Amino acid sequence: MAVSPKAALRRRLLAARSAVPAARHAADADALRAHLAALPVAGSTVCAYVPAGAEPGTPAMLAALRRRGLRVLIPAVAAGDPAPLRWGDYHAETLAAGRFGLAEPPPPWLPPRALGRAALVLVPALAVDAAGVRLGRGGGFYDRSLPLADPRAPRVAVVRDDELLAALPADPHDVAMTHALTPARGLVALTGHGAGITPSD
Repeated sequence: MAVSPKAALRRRLLAARSAVPAARHAADADALRAHLAALPVAGSTVCAYVPAGAEPGTPAMLAALRRRGLRVLIPAVAAGDPAPLRWGDYHAETLAAGRFGLAEPPPPWLPPRALGRAALVLVPALAVDAAGVRLGRGGGFYDRSLPLADPRAPRVAVVRDDELLAALPADPHDVAMTHALTPARGLVALTGHGAGITPSD
C-alpha cells in the first residue's frame, strides 16, 4: 500500500524530533516557557496541553501560565469517543494517563464547548506552515474541537523552529492556526491569520 504524503511527512518529522539531543530539547523548552510567560492574554482562561515525549516544551510551560493567575484547561479523550475533546483544569499533582498514554485531567470533565471560554488556544502540532495549515498526528481530535473555540481567540501551534514550513498539504476540514510559537522566533503571526495578539516587549 502506498504511503500518503501526509503520512510520510509525519514519519519524517517524528524521526527528526526523536533525534533532538536532550540538552537541545531542554533549552528549547526553556525558551518556549519564557515566551509564554510574556505573552499577553486577553482573558482569564487558556486551553493548552501537556507536552509529551519529544514534543517541544515541558509542563513548565503550563506552570508559567498558572503563575500568571490564568485558568489552564487541558484535553481529555474518553475511551472509544470520536467526539470533540473534553477539558479539565490543569493541576500537575492530579494528572493521570489517558487513552493514548498522554497526561490528562481526571474526570469529571468539562464538555467540548468549554473550549469556547479560552482567550488563547495552544495546539500541539508536528508542523505548521506560513498560511496556518497545521499537521497533527492524524487523529482528527483538534480538527473536530477547534470549531468550538471563540473565533477571536488566537490558535497557536507550538513547534520547533524547523517545523515552521513554507507549505503543507491541506484538507477541507483543517482548522487554520493564527500563530506559531517557536523557541528561537517566539510568537509568529501566520499569513492572513495574525490578528488579535502581539508579543509583549
